[in-house]
Amino acid sequence: MLVGRERERREIAAALGAARAGTSAVLLLVGEAGIGKTALLDDAAEQAGDLRVLRARGVESEAQIPFASLLELLRPALALVDRLPPPQAGALEAAFALRTAPAQERFAVGAATLGLLATYAEAGPIAVLVDDAHWLDASSAQALLFAVRRLVADPIAVLVAVREGVDSLLDGADLRTLRLSGLSDSEAAELLGASPPGVSMRLHRSTGGNPLGLLELASDPPDLTLAPEGAPMLVSARLARHAVTRAAALDDDARRALVLVATSDSGELSMLDRAARRLAIDLGALDAAERAGLVELTPGAVAFRHPLMRSAVYTAAPADERRAAHRALANSLPDRDFDRRAWHLAAAATGPDDAACAALEQAGERGQVRSSYATATAAFERASRLTSDAERCARLLWRAAQNAWLAGLADRAAGLLDTARASTADVETLLEIEQLAGHIATRRGPVLRGHAILTAAAVHADPERAIVMLADAAAACFYAGEAAEMLAVAREAQRRLTPGASMRARFLVTTTVGMAHTLGGDAAAGAEALHAATALAERSPAIREDVDLLPWLALAPIFLRETSAGRPLLEDAMRVARERAAVGALPSVLNLVARDQATTDRWATAEATYREALALARESGQRVELVFGLAGLASLQARRGREADCRACAAEALELGEAVGMGTQAVWATAALGELELGLGDAAAAVCHFERQREQLCRLAITDVDLSPAAELIDVYVRLGRIEEATQLADQLARDAAAKGQPWSLARAARCRALLADDDAHAEHFEQALRWHAETPDVFETARSHLAYGERLRRARRRVLAREQLRAALATFERLDARPWAERARAELAATGERSRRRDPSTADELTPQELQIAVMLAGGRTTRETATSLFLSPKTVEYHLRHVYQKLRIHSREELTAALTDVPEAG
Repeated sequence: MLVGRERERREIAAALGAARAGTSAVLLLVGEAGIGKTALLDDAAEQAGDLRVLRARGVESEAQIPFASLLELLRPALALVDRLPPPQAGALEAAFALRTAPAQERFAVGAATLGLLATYAEAGPIAVLVDDAHWLDASSAQALLFAVRRLVADPIAVLVAVREGVDSLLDGADLRTLRLSGLSDSEAAELLGASPPGVSMRLHRSTGGNPLGLLELASDPPDLTLAPEGAPMLVSARLARHAVTRAAALDDDARRALVLVATSDSGELSMLDRAARRLAIDLGALDAAERAGLVELTPGAVAFRHPLMRSAVYTAAPADERRAAHRALANSLPDRDFDRRAWHLAAAATGPDDAACAALEQAGERGQVRSSYATATAAFERASRLTSDAERCARLLWRAAQNAWLAGLADRAAGLLDTARASTADVETLLEIEQLAGHIATRRGPVLRGHAILTAAAVHADPERAIVMLADAAAACFYAGEAAEMLAVAREAQRRLTPGASMRARFLVTTTVGMAHTLGGDAAAGAEALHAATALAERSPAIREDVDLLPWLALAPIFLRETSAGRPLLEDAMRVARERAAVGALPSVLNLVARDQATTDRWATAEATYREALALARESGQRVELVFGLAGLASLQARRGREADCRACAAEALELGEAVGMGTQAVWATAALGELELGLGDAAAAVCHFERQREQLCRLAITDVDLSPAAELIDVYVRLGRIEEATQLADQLARDAAAKGQPWSLARAARCRALLADDDAHAEHFEQALRWHAETPDVFETARSHLAYGERLRRARRRVLAREQLRAALATFERLDARPWAERARAELAATGERSRRRDPSTADELTPQELQIAVMLAGGRTTRETATSLFLSPKTVEYHLRHVYQKLRIHSREELTAALTDVPEAG
């Protein structure tokens, strides 16, 4: 029975009540060792009553066993694994070594964990209790965190206990937290019962009301006189010392048996008995340890009364005694316990040990195959210290770094690569090291460091590998805005292309060349290469299904800005990324798809897509994609007149972009601020931003006319009466657009010509602009041309014709929710004598980004489960959001949903 804890029990009861009511609740219990976290979880299990309970506990000695805690937690639900979508079922079964399957991204197991919890909860509410979460193996912790962050509408209460002050993967997880304090003095007295007068008060002051401290130290009150009155006592240290003192008082047999138990990671008596016989120890001596209050014996098992006691006894034991215990345990484990045996062998080693090294290397390989990248990292790194062969050490460190990167541990990966690099002279190993180091830098920054590493290493690589490395280096140049260097890298990749090169290599080279020429070379040649790359991908199912190529699939359509060229590739990239739960590729793919959506009439969906990309980029530590998404969202919000959001996104993009060296995104963020001011009607402020953007492009030698702010500057210059500057800029824009020969830039150039043309010629230029616009998906630019055309006709007093253009502009701006532009079109229309009623908010305006994304997927024909799988949600969470969609749109069926949404087809 608990003493006190009324507040904590109410919080826990509320969480359990939420599950009973059909919603999710997550509560993190944080406190020092001995404060009562386990007791509260035990009490919660009793309170759960009708709830089915899933329970697990982190064990310090099992922290390197792949998915050990997650398997313990989900074991009662595993019978339902076949009800998960096949990719999720495969990921989970492979993680638990129930079947062999290719390794997947670390988040795939998290998505499967969410799926299994939601499926198990379909039969009734459940309580998930996790104790000592700071000792969860990293893969279990990552999967559990991924899942619980996404719980909304499932009848699941999650209670997780973690020790304060101990590093854990739950740090910074932004989960609702309940911090546990000590008992009050009256509660301490109640807990201690018949203690001598004054002792409970002194103990309370000394321990801060820590329950375990109170109980353990109550038996040793004279010790308190060693500290002055009121002096605080570090409870964990005092308890550890207390345990060591008790252990030292045991006879030698009991003490050695206790050390063996402390060395074990299971407490299974049959296995401990086999190990004890190897050490000539009688396990019966543990009775004395139990009488000393150190362990508890149950049928078939033994456990320390508190993990602190186990750690204290183990640490205090002589090193040779610990090593002997590890060796005995390694040789006593069942044959199936390969990983435990490997770690015991490693702990028993006193120097280089080929057998222990090989065992740990195999453990790392098993962890990698099971997508347990964090535990694989630890195994390969520890194995590297057990070999005297420098080249083998370097290979093991490279494998450790590879797994650390896959586990999301970028800084650790970089450190391991530095150590590996210094350990080898082997060309092949160095290539592996540099390729990974460059790959990490291009995604984490500084991006030009990635370029430097990859281009230097590519010199020594075979053509196929060199092309992959050079393509990555070119992408780094694109992000950095280094147009000239990007073109040089693309040409080198082209030079390394052999007649027998794979389709994959040809696709990468052709796309890279197209991007490089577009950014800062021959724009027409760039468009030609991008068309060729599109054709290669369309002919090759292997390219379209290659997870590593998914971002590349989306690039050509984005660069070309055409209504048809390569657009199905965007859908392919999104489909494959979602089906494979490829979170590593998803932020990039989502950003590119969002940028495409923002150049069509699907702005609301674009915002939802950007926000999903940003959330995943933050969660997976992809700083480069975070900057990309922030700059893109800033641009979209600028056009919608959402000032605060635009400025916040642009500011973060500029600050983080500078840290990782992303010049192109700085150009985009600056352009967003200019477009915001342009839409808000502050021409002077807009000019400052657009001229700064032009200076940035000049400094970076970026010549792509599509990135030029010339059309916006011409618009503002005309408003400010700076006609000569506008005319010069329009001439340059016309030349650059003609050189590129793509409809998007040609349409903008024609519109600018029309703005400056006399009354006899402007109509021809505007009509030509609209014809070019018809070949692009960018309806916002089309509406701007309609607006400019209508404004010009209205000033020429051709009101009837002006209204036709202004109505078209207004209809598009309202459909896009481009409010500043809609107001401008409405004002112009009013000046012609026609009043237009402000439209009611669109269906998209009423929905949150996630509601809209779910609505679009369902309206596009996906089932609830398919939508849940794609968005890493549970079906009940999808249904929860769908109910809100129906309420906001005042509809009752999927058919009505499809009719209500004009923003389809779906975005992936």
